[in-house]
Amino acid sequence: MLEVRDLHVFYGGIHALRGVSLKVEPGEIVTIIGANGAGKSTLLNAISAVVKRRSGTITLDGQPVASVPHAVVKQGICQVPEGRLVFANLTVRDNLMMGAYLRSDRAAIASDLEKVYTLFPRLKERINQLAGTLSGGEQQMLTIGRGLMSAPRIMLMDEPSLGLAPILVETIYEVIAEIRRRGTTILLVEQNAYKALAVADRAYVLEQGCITREGVAADLLHDEYIRQAYLGVKREKAGAGGRCGVE
Repeated sequence: MLEVRDLHVFYGGIHALRGVSLKVEPGEIVTIIGANGAGKSTLLNAISAVVKRRSGTITLDGQPVASVPHAVVKQGICQVPEGRLVFANLTVRDNLMMGAYLRSDRAAIASDLEKVYTLFPRLKERINQLAGTLSGGEQQMLTIGRGLMSAPRIMLMDEPSLGLAPILVETIYEVIAEIRRRGTTILLVEQNAYKALAVADRAYVLEQGCITREGVAADLLHDEYIRQAYLGVKREKAGAGGRCGVE
């Protein structure tokens, strides 16, 4: 469905992504784990055309992904950004409708809005409340709901659990699983490696701009290097991380 091949991204003189390649099949949850500064958000921003791609290819169903963000959304790719970037001075409903800005199918928009309210009943309770007055967890629900209002085929989710209380993290991951059950493919970037690997089908490890490991997510949960580096499990010996290129 989504394929990234040999992607390179630069920030000035900084080589942020170094030949990254990955695939996401229809109906999958694929996660990318890695430390701060590894390039995870840069990868999503490159797919969404928020940052310029220096070289490499990104395709959706074999067709090139557009090079401007609004065209990427029209192709069916939506990014839920890190940091719960809501329109603080707009109501909950207006924020959600901003997600449908490029759509003209009014009946389908109304239907999707009800689906979002079913997924997040708390948003319906706060329909006329200003988004900036919501709690952190509610704002995260709102950003996910806003993304769903674009009717995406694939959602790029950037650190959805960041800064949330543990009970809200559980709620958000239940929602992620439900979104997949409803037919939306998900590419998930997350520092909470345990939660990400527990919900995903497959996973990639991004380190210093390079993919160093990939595999079935359940298998990586038991990988000694992953357990020591990302899951906080102490071991006397652990396999070394890969260099640029998959081990």
